[in-house]
Amino acid sequence: MRLHLCAVGRLRAGPERALVDDYLDRLGKTGRPLGLGPVAEHEVEDRRGGGMAAEAELLARTVPAGASLCVLDERGRAMTSPEFAAQLARWRDGGRQDAAFVIGGADGIDPSFRARADLAVSFGAMVWPHMLVRVMLAEQLYRAATILAGSPYHRV
Repeated sequence: MRLHLCAVGRLRAGPERALVDDYLDRLGKTGRPLGLGPVAEHEVEDRRGGGMAAEAELLARTVPAGASLCVLDERGRAMTSPEFAAQLARWRDGGRQDAAFVIGGADGIDPSFRARADLAVSFGAMVWPHMLVRVMLAEQLYRAATILAGSPYHRV
């Protein structure tokens, strides 16, 4: 199952970019034998200032047809890492070819786009900078692959 990390904004060179690259590289190596990956990053920017609706339209274009859609949202479900890994496995084993993980802009994700999601996940009640959410998502995708592979990376 191909994975798509879809986000509003550009992640430039720096420590966050280095961390995302590291986790996605690890995921590529661990996930390939499990049928997870590769990961494609899609970055969009609303240069016209259309707000959440315009961002949602741009994000929707990055989500492949038929993909499982997961939005990162503070109102989403708090999941354990094993639960997240199990959800990825269900999508993969259910025949999904793609899974898209969407990170919205500064104002969040347009409600109509969020309503289309198969899953909304929260990384906690606090609001996180989008750059860090991308790092945290990359790490959780890698962690999910290690859980499914039975690797000792994830310890209970």
